[in-house]
Amino acid sequence: MSKFTAPSDQIQQKAINTIRTLSMDAVQAANSGHPGTAMALAPLASRLWNEHMDYDPADPSWANRDRFILSAGHASMLLYSTLHVTGVQKTDHHGKPLGEPAVSLDQIKNFRQLESLCPGHPEYRWTSGVETTTGPLGQGLANSVGVAMGQRWLGGHFNMPGFELFNYNTYAVCGDGCMMEGISNEAASLAAFHKLSNLCWIYDSNRITIEGSTDLAFTEDVGGRFTALGWNVLKVDDANDLGAIDKAIKAFKAEKNRPTLIIVVSHIAFGAPNLQDTAEAHGAPLGDEEIKLTKQGYGWPADETFLVPDEVLEYYQQGIGARGRAASDAWKAQFAKYKQEHTELATQLEAMQANELPDGWDKDLPVFEADAKGMASRASGGKVLNALAKNLPWLIGGAADLAPSTKTTLTFDDAGVFGPGQPGGRNFHFGVREHAMASICNGLALCGIRPYAAGFFIFSDYARPAIRLSSIMELPVVHVFTHDSIGVGEDGPTHQPIEHLASLRAMPGIINIRPADANEVVESWKVIAQLKEEPSNLILSRQNLPTLDRSEFAAASGLAKGAYILTDADVGDPDVILIGTGSELHLCVEAYRQLKSEGIEARVVSMPSWELFEKQDQAYRDQVLPPQVTARVAVELGSIFGWERYVGMTGHVVGMRSFGASAPIEDLLTHFGITTDAVTDAARRQVGQLSKAGA
Repeated sequence: MSKFTAPSDQIQQKAINTIRTLSMDAVQAANSGHPGTAMALAPLASRLWNEHMDYDPADPSWANRDRFILSAGHASMLLYSTLHVTGVQKTDHHGKPLGEPAVSLDQIKNFRQLESLCPGHPEYRWTSGVETTTGPLGQGLANSVGVAMGQRWLGGHFNMPGFELFNYNTYAVCGDGCMMEGISNEAASLAAFHKLSNLCWIYDSNRITIEGSTDLAFTEDVGGRFTALGWNVLKVDDANDLGAIDKAIKAFKAEKNRPTLIIVVSHIAFGAPNLQDTAEAHGAPLGDEEIKLTKQGYGWPADETFLVPDEVLEYYQQGIGARGRAASDAWKAQFAKYKQEHTELATQLEAMQANELPDGWDKDLPVFEADAKGMASRASGGKVLNALAKNLPWLIGGAADLAPSTKTTLTFDDAGVFGPGQPGGRNFHFGVREHAMASICNGLALCGIRPYAAGFFIFSDYARPAIRLSSIMELPVVHVFTHDSIGVGEDGPTHQPIEHLASLRAMPGIINIRPADANEVVESWKVIAQLKEEPSNLILSRQNLPTLDRSEFAAASGLAKGAYILTDADVGDPDVILIGTGSELHLCVEAYRQLKSEGIEARVVSMPSWELFEKQDQAYRDQVLPPQVTARVAVELGSIFGWERYVGMTGHVVGMRSFGASAPIEDLLTHFGITTDAVTDAARRQVGQLSKAGA
């Protein structure tokens, strides 16, 4: 056990111990949580916040603040205690300070309880001062790369001579678990490529996990790995050595060409006489007796709980409080002058920060003429994306090495490529890193940017954890997924998504859209551009889709309601309703024509988005899908799971009941029975069953 020695500055040590004891007490009161890391890293948190970060506790949404991300989200009490003692203020949904603490002492006492602002893991939008939702290990690190890339892009786009509006640093605290997760290595590799010298990862090397010592499964040279990746690697041999912490952070700030990893050697549950350096201190309360003994070792009143000395609050007010206020005031004064000299850019920045669209954002969106041959929705998607992005300057993004296939490259003049020495470019190359790409886009969205991430739909599996977090955080990240079905053809079942759309539909708070032709693609992007708190998945085809003649069929603008009547029976209720999404809507149209020639009146419903449809009132939903018409057929080149919601228990779904196969698309559609004849036969059976029941 390391010997506990207080530095000469007693108020500084008292401030550190306040963070430690608040964390211990909160976990003990909740009888749940992770006290050990907070006890170990309190010196780091105290020193970083009070001496080094440019951060205004009175305005925690200030645009150029330094960011602090706790990737080791299980150690949430370290962050909550720090937010409390530094006096960070609560803000509303738009970032406006409300004049009350972000984390009050009562909230800390209510740690991990229902409605507490101190949940088990930090949650963005829930607790002011929390920059991103963390808990799944490694995600916070990848988010931090996005936030650092966001600073680079914001600076490249908005900074002007004499006006350096964006130059903030991003700090991310991680542990052994974060280092083991694969996403962290993906993100670290990309951060090194982009030479993100504004990014500092602080690795709490305490060598303890839930199961025991890291020697059980993790003995690699982390510093050597990051050196090989191209990082600036520094080491602090004792987490209690404030001078060494200062030196390392100053070295990070002096580095101009590489991201920095600071390895901090610590003792989990530092100061606990019986539990320091044990796995037991990782994820469980210390116990009342052990806490008393630990407090005695700190020179703290053993029987006091949730003690916050007034002089500690004053210490932080004189430190980060005063320094942060001066920095944010200076920035706001600079921005006032910037608005006078660079009015258009200032207007853009204000709109971006308010999550509003610029004037004329949709003025160049195309209208596609009817075309029996049509085009793949990935192709029309690329055309629409370029038309939209030209007038939405903060819509930026790229693909996981698949831009030529997903058609998501921005090709208009001055779009540029984001990279070292090109901070204002709007095309991002993420490499073959789907998981990190999605998480990095979450980080970009946390900066107010509208990012899109593109890839093959099958690889949404790799990105899913980050997509889920974008939904939890209510970040309007756009995922463009192409090659959406067995229409991929010869690549076979490894590349043919089957269950993916059903699984994403099961995720709360996200909008999935699978448009059926080029004009539905236009309407999809119109909907997506206006989303403020919902991520979206735009799901597009590889194969050509006929562009419907909208003089014959209903306008594609019906897409905004999720489902709409494309064409209908001549008189009264239809005999059968055909529901299609994406490429299969055209099978419904062909079946409709065949049925009509046989005297069977059908209605065709285009249903590109379940989620948008469910947002409509019951009257509209009943208008599109009348409850009295129970003969229904849904058609989709994916899993049939969930379609009973719309076809009922007696309806039929033409879809996939297995994985795909390797063959040309025409052969696959015939083999799996996804054809006009199959739809027509199913509709006839539906009408026939009702006729028999009526007889």
